[in-house]
Amino acid sequence: MSPARRKAEPVSPVAASVAAFLDLVDEQGFARTSLAEVAERAGLDLAELQALAPVKAALVGLASRTLDLEARRATLGEDEDPHDRLFEAVMARLEAMAPRRETWLSLARAAPLLTLAQMPFTVRALLDAAGLEASPPRATALLAVWARVTQVWRDDEGALNRTMAEADRRLRQMREALGRIGAGF
Repeated sequence: MSPARRKAEPVSPVAASVAAFLDLVDEQGFARTSLAEVAERAGLDLAELQALAPVKAALVGLASRTLDLEARRATLGEDEDPHDRLFEAVMARLEAMAPRRETWLSLARAAPLLTLAQMPFTVRALLDAAGLEASPPRATALLAVWARVTQVWRDDEGALNRTMAEADRRLRQMREALGRIGAGF
């Protein structure tokens, strides 16, 4: 069967909802986007969408966790060095955001507390992707690293050289600081 004649893979309700939500945020902004519009665009009944995400804040979380999952899938390397695995995970998460970069930046400006509230979940996903235990010291340290790296990413366009350098530098500092308190990796 030719590629043009193959049946398209069915899109999950979560994927359809996230895509519809981000499309609408891109087109009209977060404040003007309603759950009813998201449900209609996703091809779901409003009740089906509300079972997945009862409020718009939950859609932000659903979209963020989708990116976390993409980063986990992309970080399957067998690198021995935990720093390198964590760097890979951080960059994979940023790469997952790249196709909708402007939408994510718009969302962060429109709903900063909602996007900030997702950071602890992302940090845990990054540590999991790197095969590291999400101990409180590690999670706290990586939260600070992630916050700074995303700030640089926001302003870094193109090849992301500044973002990569910042991630590497901050992760090395994190490793050293955790080592000093006996919580290293």
